[in-house]
Amino acid sequence: MRYFRLKLIILSIALFPLNAKDKGNVEYFISKTQEQFEKVNTYEVSMVIDVDVPGFRMPKRKYKAYFKQPNKVKIKSKGFGLLPKTGLFTSPQDNFDNLKNMILLPSLKNNNIVRIKGDIIVDSLKLKMPNEYARLSFRPTVTVNIDTSNWVINSIKTELDTLKLVEIINHYEKFNQYLMPSFSTVKYFVKDAKLSKWLKKDISSIVGQNPLGSKSDMVEGMINIKFKDYEINHEINNKIFKD
Repeated sequence: MRYFRLKLIILSIALFPLNAKDKGNVEYFISKTQEQFEKVNTYEVSMVIDVDVPGFRMPKRKYKAYFKQPNKVKIKSKGFGLLPKTGLFTSPQDNFDNLKNMILLPSLKNNNIVRIKGDIIVDSLKLKMPNEYARLSFRPTVTVNIDTSNWVINSIKTELDTLKLVEIINHYEKFNQYLMPSFSTVKYFVKDAKLSKWLKKDISSIVGQNPLGSKSDMVEGMINIKFKDYEINHEINNKIFKD
């Protein structure tokens, strides 16, 4: 009987290696991912952006991004361009600070992937609500997949009930011994007027007006971002980050 119970315990650990209600574990994984993020103090990188949004055409555009810890970001481009503000250049800690009620979800087939789910703090969205009831009932959630073998964020998915709103998928390669994003895909799936306005604020216009406009009640499409020619941990003048 004891042997049978021991097998059950081992099986439970294998299937659910983390207690989903253990907030201490959540904080551990966040801190480890943040620690990895902070190994790169500065970088500059060239990016090629390919936008696929219904009713909108934009040729592939090149950007230059500059980053300096803890949160200085500057993006240069010729003409206007599209980039999401959330999830690409913000630190893991900053992203998780916008969530509450975080839990660990059961692991999937890949045991190196940890999934953290939390409720978005609505006030952090700067989304105008018609009344208090609407503010309390609007509860989008975010699920973040962390690769614990490299301590990087593989994907970020935002949902409202069972409706997927936004998903960011990151791929990484080593550049000068540092694991950095090599390719990211941002997918939007929204056909609601109020949510559409919120997302259009998140899709920042680097130069000029947001080409998606404000009349349409639909945001649905994909933004592909290719990163190349990294320069990591070199001196960047603070003047670059001034407008």
